[in-house]
Amino acid sequence: MGVSDAIARFINQMLGEMGGTAELQRSELASKFKCVPSQINYVISTRFSPEHGYIVESRRGGGGFIRITRVAMESEMLIMHTVNTIGDSVDISTTTALIANLRHGGAINEAQSLLMLSAIGNRALRPARHEDRDILRASILKQMLINTI
Repeated sequence: MGVSDAIARFINQMLGEMGGTAELQRSELASKFKCVPSQINYVISTRFSPEHGYIVESRRGGGGFIRITRVAMESEMLIMHTVNTIGDSVDISTTTALIANLRHGGAINEAQSLLMLSAIGNRALRPARHEDRDILRASILKQMLINTI
């Protein structure tokens, strides 16, 4: 397991222990995992983003902190929030994160998530021009999500 995985696991554990909200200090985490503070920033920005179902607040300086909150919503609200997040275009990595968040939040089941990933994956969209795939992916995903409600 890499440093990024260990940091993410530690933050998730803290979120679980603290009821879905954790306040962390970047320098303390960097010291604990023997890494640079930018590694902490990287993990937070890639694994604890709104697409993954988190709100991140940050205050820099001597008493600075990072507050991470896991957003809990009812299934229909989570789906509609996701539809509104997608916009006119969405890439495959963001799509994967959004679907994983929906699955984790209980808004869709495993079969639905696998079906969605298959329908909007690069293989399924291969006949479309490369520059049109993200637009097509967003449209298909939004329709699939709306129809799950």
